[in-house]
Amino acid sequence: MSSQSVSSASASPAPRSPYRQSGWWLGLGLAALLAAAGLWLASLPTVQGWGVSALTAAILLGIVAGNTVFPRIAARTAPGVDFAKSTLLRLGIVLYGFRVTVQDIAQVGMAGLVIDVIVVASVFLLAVWLGTRLFKLDRETSMLIGAGSAICGAAAVMAAEPVVKAQAHKVAVAVATVVVFGTVGMFLYPALYPHLGIDAHAYGVYAGSTIHEVAQVVVAGKAISETAASVAVIEKMIRVMLLAPFLLILSARLGAEAGADAGGARPKLMIPWFAVMFIAVSLFNSLHLLPTAWVALIVQLDTVLLATAMAALGLRTHAGAIRQAGVKPLLLALSLFAFLLLGGGAINWLVMRLFS
Repeated sequence: MSSQSVSSASASPAPRSPYRQSGWWLGLGLAALLAAAGLWLASLPTVQGWGVSALTAAILLGIVAGNTVFPRIAARTAPGVDFAKSTLLRLGIVLYGFRVTVQDIAQVGMAGLVIDVIVVASVFLLAVWLGTRLFKLDRETSMLIGAGSAICGAAAVMAAEPVVKAQAHKVAVAVATVVVFGTVGMFLYPALYPHLGIDAHAYGVYAGSTIHEVAQVVVAGKAISETAASVAVIEKMIRVMLLAPFLLILSARLGAEAGADAGGARPKLMIPWFAVMFIAVSLFNSLHLLPTAWVALIVQLDTVLLATAMAALGLRTHAGAIRQAGVKPLLLALSLFAFLLLGGGAINWLVMRLFS
């Protein structure tokens, strides 16, 4: 090599940080713009009446953009979009802890906690068994649909994605299924209430422990009374609190399986740091050290972060991959919805009888 070549090589500039590249900011800005549009849509009274959350609106807008204009600018904007659907997602899950407190458990009692634990465990295990055995779905899709149905809809699907390591289109399919049947439940539960023979408090526990999304729980509860809505949201928040231990257990299980597949080597424990931080933030929030206005502001910021991550996921989702998934994910989600409606009701009745 000539001295001139060496000189040229040594003089070449070091790689620029992705944060200093215009394409990174363009990608992040695009996801943020779609998130803002999703937040605006979710604030409209008509859309609120449908029980569509900002997260759902953001991913739908992202999918539309991802299959129209985004492919033309993907090469320039991809780094920022991928940052939004990974790093911002994890940060959003951490801040989600400001939505729940330990005191929430006391308001519905030990029975409410036991009901949620049984519902989350049974729905997820049933999802993996039905998905892989009956519907012949891949395990990642089955797990994601199970997580969304068992815990808190789209947010749980997104939180499970880094642990399951699923492709973007599988995440989008899972989000779509839980949104569909959560919306059905939002209208079906109030219609069934007069025939259930339970009071508003018991209805709130039932709705909060079995309906998918927080927004859908609010709508289903308020359709009956403010008491039902309050109890339903508290019960739902306990399910949200179970997200962190669920992710830790799932991560440990998948890590053990990966170690076994590697020939009996000692498995590496995969601890999702964002799940641990979620617990820490929830415990901190339970101390009520921050002013209420600050917590409300943090919750709003968290919604923006999660909506941005959802929009970015939508941008990375190809409609063709969703079509290839076929009807089987919907059938799995329908089966889980039926179990939540009937089996969840039976779990509520049995546990309430035990604690009465």
